[in-house]
Amino acid sequence: MANSDRVVRFINIAHALDHLVMLIFPTAVLGMGASFGTSYGELLTLSLGGFIAFGAGSLPAGWLGDLWSRRNMLAVFFIGAGCATVLTAFATRPFTLAAALTLVGAFASIYHPVGTAMLTAHDTQKLGRTIGVNGVWGNLGVAFAALVTGGLTTWLGWRWAFIVPGVVAVVIGIAFLLMVPDEKGRKPVVRRTARPLPRSVVVHAFAVLVLVTLTGSVVFNAISISMPKVFDERLPLLANTIAHALDGLVTLIVPKAVLGMGAGAPLGIGVLAFLVYVIGAVSQLIVGHLVDRYPLRTVFLPLSLLQAPSLLLAAWAHEWGMLLLAITMMFGIFGQVTINDAMVARYTNQEWRARAYAFRYVVSFGASACGVPLIAILHDRTGGFQLSFMVLAGFGACVFLGALLFPHRPEELESLSARAQAAE
Repeated sequence: MANSDRVVRFINIAHALDHLVMLIFPTAVLGMGASFGTSYGELLTLSLGGFIAFGAGSLPAGWLGDLWSRRNMLAVFFIGAGCATVLTAFATRPFTLAAALTLVGAFASIYHPVGTAMLTAHDTQKLGRTIGVNGVWGNLGVAFAALVTGGLTTWLGWRWAFIVPGVVAVVIGIAFLLMVPDEKGRKPVVRRTARPLPRSVVVHAFAVLVLVTLTGSVVFNAISISMPKVFDERLPLLANTIAHALDGLVTLIVPKAVLGMGAGAPLGIGVLAFLVYVIGAVSQLIVGHLVDRYPLRTVFLPLSLLQAPSLLLAAWAHEWGMLLLAITMMFGIFGQVTINDAMVARYTNQEWRARAYAFRYVVSFGASACGVPLIAILHDRTGGFQLSFMVLAGFGACVFLGALLFPHRPEELESLSARAQAAE
């Protein structure tokens, strides 16, 4: 049990680092224009290869995790992603920057199919809670990517925003190898709470999963990568107020001569994005708790109602209104991730679960890569995010459609029928 707890802790840390290294660039790009002499949209497009690799690498990673060693694959993730992130800091041309970001995405693709399969094998007593807590760690990685990158870019320059997290990842990877033995031959815990599902129900559920994953992933990634720039354009007063307040606090401890530069927009934007992501991450704890107590569809349906309206209203929002809508949309978007992972866990066998998660993440991250050109092209052509939010609201409506179509498990239908009869 002690070793299992240690493994789960490393898996949670890996989830945070996975999202952190993938989302350093969207905040750091706000301070990179002078180094590369290109526009926001042109720079953002350089990360497309990384997001494609993030999805494409999931299938071979899941296959190797099942057939070789999940523990060893997770070690490759820690050390490989860390080294690739440090390498990104030394890019001097657009081509080398794009290549380094692609390498980061390739190593980062390992975590989700391998780490999630390890997680559900080690802690099966309360599946929803386990996935929910792990999801919070992942979204804390999203949150700290904005905060840490904003601070490091403001005070030390954008290159340090890649170096520091990369070194941390390598150190944690070495600790993981030393503290967690390989578990080849370990028999996973098998849950015995449900009978085998009819093939038609599994096919129905996975068809809905594909629809929700395709559309929801575009929304998730588009919002994640654009949030810093959205706040830069829509919340300038709030961002600058926070930046100057924090700059005054920090310079009481560290002289400006040591920091090299004063407050700037990236810091205030990073703090605001951090707060939005942390509040949104709470949804995964709530959803995880509800998934353990109620049928998946019962939780899925009301949660899916949040995305489309908040995204549509965000097309015209500014300052405090934009901030409140950002919190609402992230609450729904982050909570949906827990629902999607629970779908896979409840409709697959342990023996091929890593490959099932690999398929889910190939679809997810393949679709999410479309969010990069979507935001880059629409922003450069319209000079803002109004049209982007309207398009994303359409994708959010598709998530709600998927919730309407999602099937109950047979035993859930029996339980609901029994409750209805008892009520009569």
